Amino acid sequence: MSSIEICEFDDHWTETFLSLRKVFEGSLGDLMIRVEHVGSTAVKGLGAKPILDIDVVVENDCVLPAVSHALEQIGYFHQEEWSFEGRESFGRQDHFTPWDGHKKNWMDHHLYVCTKDSLELARHLAFRDYLRSNPEAVAEYDKTKRRLAENSTDRAEYTKGKTDFITKILDKSMS
Repeated sequence: MSSIEICEFDDHWTETFLSLRKVFEGSLGDLMIRVEHVGSTAVKGLGAKPILDIDVVVENDCVLPAVSHALEQIGYFHQEEWSFEGRESFGRQDHFTPWDGHKKNWMDHHLYVCTKDSLELARHLAFRDYLRSNPEAVAEYDKTKRRLAENSTDRAEYTKGKTDFITKILDKSMS
């Protein structure tokens, strides 16, 4: 019924993130503050869709034109329809994006550029850090995600089904 695949945690996700971070550091340099691995693939022991979520953290909105230009040079494009205050979304031209000169076929990933004071960055980090330090929450979330993946007819339904759990964790971690 569902086309959502939840995989067991894979150390390759962390290794891929570290390789991607090096590319972003090399391409963005002083335009960025840091790169964060967020989402389920950043939590050891948590099953996830094999898609990395990555936040490039920048000082403020003033650097966004330069960041956007630098990301375009390595194969990304700005997705305004998925962006909102404090978080800009970027899509990939192809599976070789980011273009690193080696024709590497990168695993799927979502790339966001967040200002350092954005609520979305704070939410991503709070959720990730709470799960990293609470194995019981990881087990509960894993079970919830697998049940939803099994019973959901589409990705929107799956995502909506996770909302209560995520809200509960954010209420605990951001209060």
